[in-house]
Amino acid sequence: MQNEYWNPAQFSLLFGTPLWLEATPTQRIILNQLYWVAYYSQIISAEIATIFFNQTSAAGLYAQEDFRAICDMLDLESAQERAHINAFKIISQQVESKLFGERIFSYPMRGPYNETMVFTDTNFFKRQWKKLQLQAFGLISADNTFLACQYFTVRGVRTLNGKLVQHKLSNYYQKHPNPENAPIPAKISYYHFMDESFHFNSSTIISHDVINCIKPPTKFEKIVANLGIQGCQKDHYHCSVAVNGIFWYDIALYPAIYRMLRSQFFSMSDADAKDMIRRCFTEETEALHNSFQTHNEAMESYKIYLQPLDYLWKSNREMSLMADNSIYKYLNKQKTAFKKWVKSLPIS
Repeated sequence: MQNEYWNPAQFSLLFGTPLWLEATPTQRIILNQLYWVAYYSQIISAEIATIFFNQTSAAGLYAQEDFRAICDMLDLESAQERAHINAFKIISQQVESKLFGERIFSYPMRGPYNETMVFTDTNFFKRQWKKLQLQAFGLISADNTFLACQYFTVRGVRTLNGKLVQHKLSNYYQKHPNPENAPIPAKISYYHFMDESFHFNSSTIISHDVINCIKPPTKFEKIVANLGIQGCQKDHYHCSVAVNGIFWYDIALYPAIYRMLRSQFFSMSDADAKDMIRRCFTEETEALHNSFQTHNEAMESYKIYLQPLDYLWKSNREMSLMADNSIYKYLNKQKTAFKKWVKSLPIS
């Protein structure tokens, strides 16, 4: 298991960058496995939040007559999410412990009010504001059936992006020449995709159909609902060259990638590691184009998913915030940030 890919080759950490092109076959296996660790570490964060908001939303739905079946379904989903988290966490910890002796992409368990995006453009004040917003939404949606339903609009959008990527990850196991002896992480990717497909369908039913069985939203409810979609756009604004399919803020990843490059498996000097980060993140690469292609596919899928919902603002229907990002903006931001990051490091 440790000497083979867990995903299709293109779903490897920093695939299509100079690091991938210059890596040895053994290093490429490590990069492929680290993509799995990084990707599902992000999924853990999202699923912790899902468990909590499934329950607050179920409270809002249960206040209506004859909605028990939906609430029972959400209980089942939460149990599935706990099983997912346990599997992802065990493998990620084992991999990073063996490779590096420390966490790089994974993290200790966290609460549902943390930033969902693990590597993001944030600071202390942004984190506290986000926490307050999530706490407020949890309280309001637990006593508001429309907002309880609308949570599944946000969940559907977020799951839709995951579904696009995870379908490709699941294919690795489905097409494996010897499925019984396929790597366990590849099997987990497949069965997780099956569960996520179920969750996506339930999100769609609640946010597109059940919502029509209740009273139309008030002006206040529309504002809260639109702010939720706007927040999703903000989370999905960035493109990651390191992990195609996750909207991480690559500038926040520099320290993690640096530690990886200095490890025994890449054995780069301080100067070589910094230069590799510069080449991977501040120059136009195949990886950058692949990430923006995924970003655009996700954005167009969101537009289709949200089209039936007449209470949304034009900026949310058109995904105008996400659409504002570009390769040109990405590279300019990386070049400026890289220089600042290098200057901030202690002299080796």
